[in-house]
Amino acid sequence: MSPNLESVRSALQTVPGIPCEGEAPIFAEPWQAQAFAMALELQQRGVFSWSEWAAELGAQIKAAIADGDPDDGTTYYRHWLATLERLVSRKGIASTETLDRYYRAWDHAADRTPHGQTIELVAEDFR
Repeated sequence: MSPNLESVRSALQTVPGIPCEGEAPIFAEPWQAQAFAMALELQQRGVFSWSEWAAELGAQIKAAIADGDPDDGTTYYRHWLATLERLVSRKGIASTETLDRYYRAWDHAADRTPHGQTIELVAEDFR
């Protein structure tokens, strides 16, 4: 998945709070870049508009703040991921149950993978 530059610029102009260095988004961890790229790809495919994304992300952040999130920027991409999951479920791309199943599988795979190694899903992770 390699988002085009125009899509990145559009996201940066429309979606508030994306951590940036100059005109490029920055990520503390690889999963953050992957979540960003998935959202760009889905937006490019017409699954949602950036305005819809920004409204949903804003609602997610407000709810998190109400629940005690420190709103210091460290959890921004956790909100991004939660927004991605919510929209994917709402749009019928994957059910909440499917997302939960994969979450548990990735968690299991991470637990069995030695530090520094690539995490790979295998059938046993879904049991």
